[in-house]
Amino acid sequence: MTERRNGLTYADAGVDIDAGNSLVDRIKPAAASTQRPGVMDGLGGFGALFDLKAAGYADPILVAATDGVGTKLKIAIETGYVDTVGIDLVAMCVNDLVCQGAEPLFFLDYFATGKLDVDQAARIVEGIADGCRQANSALVGGETAEMPGMYAAGDFDLAGFSVGAMERGANLPAGVKEGDVLLGLASNGVHSNGYSLVRKVVELSGLGWDAPCPFGRGTLGEALLAPTKIYVPAAMAAIRQGGLHALAHITGGGLTENLPRALPDGLGADIDLSAWSLPPVFRWLVDQSGMDQKELLKTFNSGIGMIAIVDADHANTLEGVFADNGETVTKIGTVTNGAGIRYHGTLA
Repeated sequence: MTERRNGLTYADAGVDIDAGNSLVDRIKPAAASTQRPGVMDGLGGFGALFDLKAAGYADPILVAATDGVGTKLKIAIETGYVDTVGIDLVAMCVNDLVCQGAEPLFFLDYFATGKLDVDQAARIVEGIADGCRQANSALVGGETAEMPGMYAAGDFDLAGFSVGAMERGANLPAGVKEGDVLLGLASNGVHSNGYSLVRKVVELSGLGWDAPCPFGRGTLGEALLAPTKIYVPAAMAAIRQGGLHALAHITGGGLTENLPRALPDGLGADIDLSAWSLPPVFRWLVDQSGMDQKELLKTFNSGIGMIAIVDADHANTLEGVFADNGETVTKIGTVTNGAGIRYHGTLA
């Protein structure tokens, strides 16, 4: 007689449903801390409900954006410092969304890993909730995918999805013209783009992630994991003030590729590179790699994480609005007739 084998379970295949349930229970308080007007339901359902009228909109247009964190995650994985990559995830989505003139309203995340570590995952989601609070956006749901065989031990990936709204006719860019002033909002470091090059430079430097940071405090890994700046509160205040014609989130492609996305055909910009100081992290990357200024400006944010294009008559007022909302702001140039970005001076 053939001996009967014990029945296989999902856990035998490497998927722990109980761990997933434990994670949901742990992150519920973090998600609840992001509640805002309009949220109709919490975690646990098959979908999330949001009431645009309760959020204050009369004739809304929905705007959506999705993004990830990129290979910055490798540093978080290798150092074990995963507490802020959730902020990066939110920032990469909501900073894009606000460039359309939309207020970010709610956020969903996707977390995928080979083997679920409840503590690690909870720290990541708590970071996402932190980012949502900074953006006044509700964390209304997400997906945790445990997929053995798809990811190497300890690896994980993140993606996010943000939905916002604006009143009909309020979309940006709008009204950009020759003579408009460019206001540069300072970045918080490398943000979340160019990390394949960053990791290559660190490899060439011979330093480990736990080495003392050569351009600041703490370890090199901690410094390079500084979370992406969330510009939503300041941007929304500027939109309400009036005189703001466009916003450009400086992500992959740097100033060279992203500013033209906010300019109409036939218009360009003159930028004075001596108007702001190159942050020490970028100076270190340049010194270690030998990259030239052109490469720097088309790869990294170079110290400017967002550019506001504003009416010249409103420039001083809006500079004050951004400053009052915690931003370091600098006049960096003007909109000009004729396509193309023209740089003057050098980054110092």
